[in-house]
Amino acid sequence: MKHAQSKTARIALTSLGFLFVAIGTVGLFVPVLPTTVWLLLAAGCWMRSSKRFYRRLTENRVFGSYIRNYREKRGITARHKALTLTLLWAGITVSALILVSRLWLSLLLFAVGGGVSVHILLIATLPKDDE
Repeated sequence: MKHAQSKTARIALTSLGFLFVAIGTVGLFVPVLPTTVWLLLAAGCWMRSSKRFYRRLTENRVFGSYIRNYREKRGITARHKALTLTLLWAGITVSALILVSRLWLSLLLFAVGGGVSVHILLIATLPKDDE
């Protein structure tokens, strides 16, 4: 992938990368806010603006292999799928049953959870030794 040529573009992409990592981090704790898409956006920004930040993200011990495997369309492990679905549904259930007072909003949360679950289940499953 080609690096941005102008200094302004590199600064903008680097800044966006930090913003996307921040949003992705919030997504770890907010059930309907995805994490993966924001980290992939950060990786895309940093791939074009900062080799150092891109390398740090893709070599991160928590997210690195996950991001690389997803970007390369290799898939995710069954363990990651199970963990993702467990955390997703725990968060949505707590939100829908305790935090949300409107029935339609609870139903919307469950619908979003269903869509995300289908997406996760359709991603290729990596063998455990490919982690």
